[in-house]
Amino acid sequence: MFKQLIKTTLANSRSFSTNTGSGSKIGNIIGKIGIGRLNHVAIATPNLQESMDLYRNVFGADVSEPVNQVEHGVTTVFVGLENTKIELLHPFGDKSPIENFLKKNPSGGIHHICLEVDDIHRAVEILLAENVRIIDPKPKIGAHGKPVVFLHPKSMNGVLVELEEK
Repeated sequence: MFKQLIKTTLANSRSFSTNTGSGSKIGNIIGKIGIGRLNHVAIATPNLQESMDLYRNVFGADVSEPVNQVEHGVTTVFVGLENTKIELLHPFGDKSPIENFLKKNPSGGIHHICLEVDDIHRAVEILLAENVRIIDPKPKIGAHGKPVVFLHPKSMNGVLVELEEK
């Protein structure tokens, strides 16, 4: 009952306040950017093969083959779930952002979440107007072959958020 109430409220409203006292307006702009479903949760891993084996052999999930994302400095593997995906991230190349993450978190951990948006360029325009920090406001092509941008954790309650165009 509670889950249905929340689902109905969000579906009908799309505009709610998450003001934490630090000036966050994220809740008030969600409806403006056409935010969609959770596309994936990205997990940085120090051992890609072990992580693939865990999800494939222990959990019985559908696990993709590794793909090097040269522009992003990562190797990605997607784990298919019923309602979303897990993206396993492993460093690739000399300037991998995942390398630094793993230095701070040697066992790995959640790196970012990815949310879908209707129009990435409109989302960037609105977020910049609302003073939301975007790491690079020029969209790049992500692992799914679609344009993506990353929102700075300081603007997103401590969470690195990837936006991907639907």
